[in-house]
Amino acid sequence: MTAENPPTTESSVMPVAAIAGIIATVAVFAISQGLSYPLLSFILQRQGLSPAMIGVSAAMTPLGFIVSSFFIPALSRRFGAARLALACAAFAALLLVAIATWQDVWTWFPLRFLLGFAANPLYVISETWMIAMAPPARRGRLMGIYASIVSAGFAIGPLTLALVGTEGWPPFLVGIAAFVLCGAILIAVLPRMPEMQDEKQPTSVAGFVLVAPLLLFAVFTAAAFEQALLALFSVYGEAYGSSEQRISALLAVFIAGNVALQIPLGALAERFGAPRVMLLCALSAAAGCALLPMLLSTLLIWPVAFVWGAFAFGIYTMGLIQLGEKFSGAMLMTGNAAFALAWGTGGIAGPPFAGTVMDLIGMEGLPLALALLCGALAVGVIVSLSSRRSMAG
Repeated sequence: MTAENPPTTESSVMPVAAIAGIIATVAVFAISQGLSYPLLSFILQRQGLSPAMIGVSAAMTPLGFIVSSFFIPALSRRFGAARLALACAAFAALLLVAIATWQDVWTWFPLRFLLGFAANPLYVISETWMIAMAPPARRGRLMGIYASIVSAGFAIGPLTLALVGTEGWPPFLVGIAAFVLCGAILIAVLPRMPEMQDEKQPTSVAGFVLVAPLLLFAVFTAAAFEQALLALFSVYGEAYGSSEQRISALLAVFIAGNVALQIPLGALAERFGAPRVMLLCALSAAAGCALLPMLLSTLLIWPVAFVWGAFAFGIYTMGLIQLGEKFSGAMLMTGNAAFALAWGTGGIAGPPFAGTVMDLIGMEGLPLALALLCGALAVGVIVSLSSRRSMAG
């Protein structure tokens, strides 16, 4: 079924066990993904590879995300979402075994691409199930919990390397075990998962761009913002005299705000509507960009960075909430696949865009580029809200 504002019936009993299982599945998977990125970079660095080659190798995983997005709806209809998710978890574990066995940069190119190709359906299917099971009155808080825990999983991944190191099989075994655990949790919760109904004329991922361009631009903005900041904040901070330790600590605070404040933002969305809170997030993220040059060397930068991270990623959380409000069934699956495509595209495009602006006007190009993205999104949301009011009138 394709539906704008689909009819909903909120059950008095929320499927708590099923929702907890899905959140646990994606959290474990995020830990493995968060571990693999720095681990493989450390290994390539020890092999003497250039930063450029390490970066190109790392880009293979998001490229796999992008390419797989076009196939997820059709594969889900052909094999079923449950079977596809289980197959992807098993395939990802095998790929990590192969990556650990053949530690060669050229072999890793196709393996890392396939790892992204296998990982993406797990996120898409899990988010689709989460949105489908979340009662409308609680969808904001539940998606906030989901976003917070997934973000925490990505943050925990690199921390595990401090415990097991980056040499030999131990770090890979942690990642492989996480993939296996992910599959085990899936098997336990699959009987409780909702079925995604087929459509007579299912919309493709490319066609979804025409259906919800503003939502996809919001996802693109959130990904571009996050990846550009993570990639270039060290360059920006060092240019203004900040030490590597201080820069790393600020990025950690940025991520901590992302993790901590998604639930309150979700509660705000339930009360005031996700579009209005998305506008708040975009404007607040742009305000953080404007404040960055003035506050970078002061103590105020710490609380500002904490809130800044929350609002920047909150754009994505608000997008998920609106996706659940507007679509259902197979269209919801297609929309989540389109979200994955937009996220991958934004993640790849964000750093080069911000870097080019920095080359043109200097270090202040980083906050300016990020503010331009958020400003463009804010304008789009304002126009959309105005159009709704006009139609209602």
